[in-house]
Amino acid sequence: MLLTTLSGAVIAPGNVDWAKILVVLLGTGFVVGSANALNMYLERDSDAKMERTRARPLPSGRLRPRSALLFGIALGALGVVVLLLGADPVTAGLALAAHVLYVFVYTPLKPITPFALHIGGIAGAVPPVIGWSSMTGRVDLGAVSLFTILFVWQLPHFLAIAIFRQSEYERANILVFPLVEGVARTKRAIAIYCLALIAASLWPTQVNLAGRGYLVIAVVLGLTLFVWSLFGLRERSGARWARSLFLASLPYLVLIYGSLVVSSP
Repeated sequence: MLLTTLSGAVIAPGNVDWAKILVVLLGTGFVVGSANALNMYLERDSDAKMERTRARPLPSGRLRPRSALLFGIALGALGVVVLLLGADPVTAGLALAAHVLYVFVYTPLKPITPFALHIGGIAGAVPPVIGWSSMTGRVDLGAVSLFTILFVWQLPHFLAIAIFRQSEYERANILVFPLVEGVARTKRAIAIYCLALIAASLWPTQVNLAGRGYLVIAVVLGLTLFVWSLFGLRERSGARWARSLFLASLPYLVLIYGSLVVSSP
């Protein structure tokens, strides 16, 4: 989240104000930390049923729920104030909106519908927009292009997790696509989203944020991830393939935003 926030600030038009960026990263870190803390507070019971989350402070008993709740609230409030004073109302408002969407909409929807993923994806894609608005005081097509890349990237990334962690989600009563739609349809959705990611990654070239060098890198990275997603359409491809796609998506994100930073005018 902090890396994409930093990328949005550096890519934004105008002079780079590093002092302001440091303040924005601090405020954003507080807000993201608050959202995670409150998410863990709300999901402490389901976290105890999943191998990857049972060692967290609340289900393991290392921290009292009330302490986590108060910490999460205080950290979120502090983060919004830091962004309001250190940047501007637009930036603080974006962070607050993402926080509310993540904690009070996405988290309660997870046991109700697998489409909670898309709601969480909206909140998760706001950080580069926060970086952009902190430098420009506005949200325009350039910021939206950065948002779109991160939003679309999250979909195959988290659907892959849902495949190789399917049994854990089932125990925790969290509705993910493999449980509702089946693994085969989920793998097709991953391939479609990877194809959409190629289109999303080309948008910055249409709004003069990047040149031909970035275009080549975006196409190569996107096609690589898409081809890897196609291997998942084979019937015998399962948890091992899903884990490999999940791992492959991590350097993709770093490289695509890094390329944008390097090639931005």
